[in-house]
Amino acid sequence: MLLTVSGPPGSGKSTTAALLADEFDLEHVSGGDIFRELADERGYSPLEFNKLAEEDDEIDRDLDRRLREIAIERDDLVLESRLAGWLAGEYADFRFWLDAPASVRGERIADREGKDPERATEETRAREASEAMRYEEYYNIDIRDLTIYDLSVNTARWEPDAVLDMLVTAVEEYEPAGDEGMTPVTDVDYDF
Repeated sequence: MLLTVSGPPGSGKSTTAALLADEFDLEHVSGGDIFRELADERGYSPLEFNKLAEEDDEIDRDLDRRLREIAIERDDLVLESRLAGWLAGEYADFRFWLDAPASVRGERIADREGKDPERATEETRAREASEAMRYEEYYNIDIRDLTIYDLSVNTARWEPDAVLDMLVTAVEEYEPAGDEGMTPVTDVDYDF
């Protein structure tokens, strides 16, 4: 089984993906962890590395190529990244989108990174705008298009365990309707 968890920074992707992986005894691969490791290895903050990625498309393309290969080659996995649902495409059994208002996400990031919430929200908005531009340019993906997802959840409304319960119920109750039940991922240019 391949589950994808996508959403903007601070939406609860990492927390939820880890909980899902534990619940279903699946491996968890985080694109954000890989991106932060790459940034740290080069001595950059994630925001600085995002800015660098605006000038060097190989940063995104390398990360996205790795995530796409993981989705194609591995089974029994929760794949988590902003583009996980898009990158996994037809290989995903279930695609989730998590979101929350920018102020809520900014506060979560501020708590996690020890920053001022307003600063974290501003940085997050800048990072999202940068990434959205690159996804459109590189792959013809409009990150705001949620039609490919099986379920979208506003995580500001529930605690992590309640979000997990919803997603677990969705997976357990899901009855495949064949290809007509899935929204296809089309017009994506996987030119890594």
